Amino acid sequence: MLPAMSENVPDTAVARSARMSLKRARILFDSDTGGSRARRALVPPVDKDLHRVAVARRVRMGYPVVPADAGASTDTAEGRKEKGGGGSLTAQVLAELREERLRQLRSGETTGEATAVEGGSKAAGGQLVVHREVDVLGATKSASREDTPTVAAPGAGILALPGQKVKSPAGNEGEAVKPGGILVKKSATAKVPTPKWHAPWRLTTVLSSHLGWVRSVAFDPTNDMFATGGADRVIKIFDLAKACVGADDALKITLTGHISPIRGLAFSPRHPYLFSAGEDKMVKCWDLETNQVVRHYHGHLSGVFSLKLHPTLDLLVTGGRDAVARVWDMRTKRQVHCLTGHDNTVGAVLTKSVDPQVITGSYDTTIKLWDLAAGKCMTTLTHHKKSVRALCQPSFENTFLSGAADALKKWQGRDGRFIKNFTGHQAVVNALAVNDDGVILSAGDNGTMNFWDYGTGYCFQRTETVAQPGSLDAENGIFAAEFDLTGTRLITCEADKTVKIWKEDDEASEMSHPIDVAGWRKKCLSEAKQRF
Repeated sequence: MLPAMSENVPDTAVARSARMSLKRARILFDSDTGGSRARRALVPPVDKDLHRVAVARRVRMGYPVVPADAGASTDTAEGRKEKGGGGSLTAQVLAELREERLRQLRSGETTGEATAVEGGSKAAGGQLVVHREVDVLGATKSASREDTPTVAAPGAGILALPGQKVKSPAGNEGEAVKPGGILVKKSATAKVPTPKWHAPWRLTTVLSSHLGWVRSVAFDPTNDMFATGGADRVIKIFDLAKACVGADDALKITLTGHISPIRGLAFSPRHPYLFSAGEDKMVKCWDLETNQVVRHYHGHLSGVFSLKLHPTLDLLVTGGRDAVARVWDMRTKRQVHCLTGHDNTVGAVLTKSVDPQVITGSYDTTIKLWDLAAGKCMTTLTHHKKSVRALCQPSFENTFLSGAADALKKWQGRDGRFIKNFTGHQAVVNALAVNDDGVILSAGDNGTMNFWDYGTGYCFQRTETVAQPGSLDAENGIFAAEFDLTGTRLITCEADKTVKIWKEDDEASEMSHPIDVAGWRKKCLSEAKQRF
């Protein structure tokens, strides 16, 4: 037995605390029936009204998982009251909510959660209404097939999930519905956008000029020529018009000077310059009037994998294996900023005339948006799970697209807000390109090419490049791709040492190559249920 407190102890705060401690000890450790009753008395009773409000709120807000038999007993609320309220309190509350909702359905009342509007429905998306199918069928007098959900009230957005069908007793025709189904409020947020029709693309010309993997491509601002760089350490400049028809004199000049594969090329829109970057840590400026190197940009500690020019300023941005992006003054050859923060190779760079003026994608799976004036990171995007190897942006809206092995992702250009996923390309995406018509190309390391509608994310064509005769089957990877300035020609640089030119099929039409509306709708609805 616990010792008792003597009665002659002065009434101080310490004494009162000691007496309370002894009282709690007796209640917790005394094994007699009185102690058990006192111990049970410590647990406050559950307020049923408060619990009912909490459960109703969770149901209204879209309770994620509701058992099919939640409150689905064949007994009525009155019968349960007579039986003493068997079952858990939550089950009783769900059953009462079900009875209340059924009463509203039978009487035609409207609630604050969902109201029917002429010509459409205005409902709170994602709300779950826990009712049995058999009750609503009796309330609305609607019938459904075995495999077809039934809309209980026109415009109310209530979907009846069919319960189990069982054979009727002998002598009765039809089937009976076994209790167990629930009703789910149809989500109003799962909208299916209508994709724009695009003609499929086909291969027209193959240029075999390089002696190694072709790793980069760039178009002249006049759209008269394009340059390619490869693992053979040379830059080749082709005449676009002659190359499209496969003329023998399409090659205009070959520039030598790098000692490692060339990974980045860019023509200057305001000067007769061509900039190149390679794995030899070199960034060169070529004067196309004399075909000679006029400037070197020294500073990278390892190979340079990406290169872009600023659209309005005389600035050059390069990213490489030293995990930094460097901003160079084109004229003075000085480094303006060293944008640090990535943990791995900077594999892709974008430049814009408005903030953020520099966007980098890295093999550390992150994308960073940079303040060019301050030379600091504005936002870091961590949505990707795989290395970001490609970035592209359209000319008709302030958004950009990133490509990785997990998915393509579309972002808001101003603040980097995530817009949507483009899923379906199961490959390591090395290159992205977009034209003014809203056609996106994603090219993979295994030679697969997916063509997408930029506005909706609908993949309207899946094809695969073919390695030229004499090459290995494994040499069908695509390393770089770019649309010309008109958007009617596509150049791909591939592992079989070729440069391929693609164009739209002129004979294709919406009748010969229709949009797969059923498959697109199914994909949209399935992705709406996922949480990325």
